[in-house]
Amino acid sequence: MNLQIFFCSFLVSIIGWAELAAQTPQELPTEQVRFDEKKLQRVEELVLQGIQDGKMPGCVVCFGSREEILYLRAFGNKQVQPEPIAMTVDTVFDLASLTKPVATGTSIMKLVEQGHLRLGSKVVDFFPEFGVNGKDKITLQDLLIHQSGLTPDNSLKDYLEGPDIAWKKICELRLVDPVGTTFKYSDVNFIVLAKIIEKVSGQNVHQFSQAHLFQPLQMKETGYVPGEPLRLRAAPTEQRDGKWIRGEVHDPRAHELEGIAGHAGLFSTAADLARYASMMLGQGRFQSAGESAVQVLNERTVQVMTRGYSVSSGQRGLSWDRRTGYSSNRGDLLSDSAFGHGGFTGTVLWIDPEQDFFFIFLSNRLHPDGKGNFNPLVGQIVNAVVGAMRPAPRKEASLKNTPVTSEVLTGLDVLERDGFRQLAGRRIGLITNHTGRNVEGVAIVKLLHDHPEVKLQVLFSPEHGFEGKLDTARVDDERDQKTGLQIFSLYGETRRPTKAMCESVDTLVFDIQDIGTRFYTYISTMGECMKAANEFNLRFVVLDRPNPIDGVEVAGPMLDPGNESFVAFHSLPVRHGMTSGEIARMLKAELKLQLDLQVIACEGWSREQLYDATGLVWVNPSPNMRGLTAALLYPGVGLLETTNLSVGRGTDTPFEIVGAPWINGRQLAAELNRLGIVGTSFAPVEFTPASSKFADQLCQGVRITITDRSRFKPLPVGLAVATTLCKLYPNDWQVEHFHKLLGNRVCFEAVVNGKSLDEVLELSQAGLSDFLRRREAFLLYR
Repeated sequence: MNLQIFFCSFLVSIIGWAELAAQTPQELPTEQVRFDEKKLQRVEELVLQGIQDGKMPGCVVCFGSREEILYLRAFGNKQVQPEPIAMTVDTVFDLASLTKPVATGTSIMKLVEQGHLRLGSKVVDFFPEFGVNGKDKITLQDLLIHQSGLTPDNSLKDYLEGPDIAWKKICELRLVDPVGTTFKYSDVNFIVLAKIIEKVSGQNVHQFSQAHLFQPLQMKETGYVPGEPLRLRAAPTEQRDGKWIRGEVHDPRAHELEGIAGHAGLFSTAADLARYASMMLGQGRFQSAGESAVQVLNERTVQVMTRGYSVSSGQRGLSWDRRTGYSSNRGDLLSDSAFGHGGFTGTVLWIDPEQDFFFIFLSNRLHPDGKGNFNPLVGQIVNAVVGAMRPAPRKEASLKNTPVTSEVLTGLDVLERDGFRQLAGRRIGLITNHTGRNVEGVAIVKLLHDHPEVKLQVLFSPEHGFEGKLDTARVDDERDQKTGLQIFSLYGETRRPTKAMCESVDTLVFDIQDIGTRFYTYISTMGECMKAANEFNLRFVVLDRPNPIDGVEVAGPMLDPGNESFVAFHSLPVRHGMTSGEIARMLKAELKLQLDLQVIACEGWSREQLYDATGLVWVNPSPNMRGLTAALLYPGVGLLETTNLSVGRGTDTPFEIVGAPWINGRQLAAELNRLGIVGTSFAPVEFTPASSKFADQLCQGVRITITDRSRFKPLPVGLAVATTLCKLYPNDWQVEHFHKLLGNRVCFEAVVNGKSLDEVLELSQAGLSDFLRRREAFLLYR
């Protein structure tokens, strides 16, 4: 079949979502065709190969945008035994676990927006009998993101005597993990959520979802326990009691719950699911030509439901997957805002607001023998579809130049929101400074000290002291005036907590804002404390914070093996693109620490975000780190400060100016501008530092201006200054001290030997690809 003809014949007219268009290819407006038709052929190839390989007998593939279905096609057979029956686009499918977000999760969020529920509400608020065996702290949010600590599935025997006995057995369950600590995908979570829907609304999940979701959306072929006409169009799965399961739920527990459950039981078609996906892309509003607009959910409800919530093994939405071990069917080319889910029977739905795109794959991969394996294939198909998209018009403004502020929660904010239960009953030694504060500006010391279930025993401070004001070579112990707690300095006689310092604690907690650069010593303090925790058998908890200069850009040179020090704690490049929590995960694995490590991740932060896009208040992490511009410049300019060069300490603009009494500012600026470093300009400047290097001496040098944040890179700036100083002032600049922070002998010798900037930059790339592969296993954010 000619691809253009089949593609266009399966476009759905914008006049009606369920009616296939009868337009010829020539009649289709060009703007409606968002895909390269030749590239889209790969979808058909992959699907047909999957059918041939026995991954499923057939399937329906559908994708589109907020406004319309762009592709809807049936492949293969919906039945192969006892005789073949062709798949059709209106085939009804058992959605299996797609029930969780589409019916149960959306119903819960509807009740939240109606004011009937709070995400922080506990199950025992509705069912006191549930609270035995440690389950009294489980919240709705724990259930929605699968961190309740409940078992994935309790015994099928618990369901054989009917729903009432099944609920009694669930109430008697014991936890398999502490509440709120471990992601463990669980059907039980959603059985409990469905029970809450019924308790609060007086309707079971079937009745509530029909009344508040599917009927308003005119999803007339979606629901539990389908009637006879829909059952006849349903795709069969396996056999039960010698009969093919067709139009009855496949999941055995949902079957024993009379076909209506929170985790499984929903049936639908591709066209109906497209209406739901369109509503979600419309931020809760569905609008189709020829129909009245309907607002099913509030815009804010959709945002809260679909944003990223960090869990122990990735990121989830509320009832949605985003990136976890269950995401093999999402492909690799969806944006970081994408959310979706899969179902055991062979169903997949992914929705990508950033690309205004939804993707639906419906199959009965269990038919006839339960052996079909479809998730990796679906991921390939998603890639092929996204890869066939025509490029969207370029945006004039760069994200980095025009920050889009999001509501980011730090690890501390997440801990506080969760009622500090991750630290309940623990005796805490807290490693922090003035940056350890919540989104409202309240210090972590006060929050932990005042909480009745947390025992804050002792404090530890890093370089620059507990209040972050000292710029000295040594920081002494002190006592916190507000709490009376002892503060042990980890930048004095010792850089690592001693056994005596830790004798009253069983848990060390780290909460300090890092700056994303290898030689910034806060990550060194964390590493030393992790070693102490390993030695003294203490739990180690990192309250993570965003990398302020983003988690994407990585720049060398790499640290030479054997060159580790307190300003070069581990094998990292100068700009590592990681958060403290991610580095902690790397240190545990690569230093082979037998450590009980828990990272409480940020929520709402994505790797490309700079600090001014987080909505968090900037607090100077150290006396001279006075804003995001200084932080962006620091990986490059900071390399120079161990030499006889002022980097602006003792002035109002540290790291934005460099100079010395022996420099001619006009000459240096001219040479640097001649190099044409993108995103940067250099202007001659005179300054007199009030303190630090060259205090009270007139210096000449350059002011560094970031002219385009989207293209700016700090390492070329620092290395450009180094190579230019060697060229202009070989007898004045004390280049031998440049190696201390650079940490790479090959790059150092290239600078000393007068190599060009391009040559040095090329050498600085050595080892970065290996590092990127190393760090991939430890990343928490996408």
